Amino acid sequence: MGLNYVLASGSPYRRLLLERLNIKFEIRDPDIDETQRLHESAEDLVNRLSKEKAWAVLKGPGDLIIGSDQLAIYNGNIEGKPLTHQKNIEQLKRFSGQSVVFLTGLYVVKSDNLSFRKKIVRTEIKFRKLYDCEIETYVASEPAYECAGGFKAEGLGISLMESLTSKDPTAIVGLPLIALSSFLRELSI
Repeated sequence: MGLNYVLASGSPYRRLLLERLNIKFEIRDPDIDETQRLHESAEDLVNRLSKEKAWAVLKGPGDLIIGSDQLAIYNGNIEGKPLTHQKNIEQLKRFSGQSVVFLTGLYVVKSDNLSFRKKIVRTEIKFRKLYDCEIETYVASEPAYECAGGFKAEGLGISLMESLTSKDPTAIVGLPLIALSSFLRELSI
């Protein structure tokens, strides 16, 4: 009997990325508290959330669960999802001409024997100098209220960047496919 691949995410971006691997999978949306704990580092937070998402949807034998989470870090502080139009604009104004680090956590667990793999992929985005009118136009045309960093690298948001540095370029969209492919080979064979 084959494995039942499960994406522990309601994100349409992660779904589209996983479809690239040409595997049949189902989606289970985890319902977890994503609040940062006192004294929890960004790395610990992204690891914990990826793990909790995977475990939240584990139902029984035969599942291989894929959990992922992402955060943006600017000036040593975690930048949350903007959630509103005004906060999206303010966030991008702060990022103008600056470097922002994105941490994408990946946690894959096989329900049969509870073996797992985890990884954090770091991506650094250098935003170009953004003019207020560009930011307003971008947010009006492609609101990214639910996205870490307030922009969509898979869409028009790519035009806001000066450079992107990562060992896994799909990580910036929310699911590091290079790492995931490696984990799937290790756990599903």
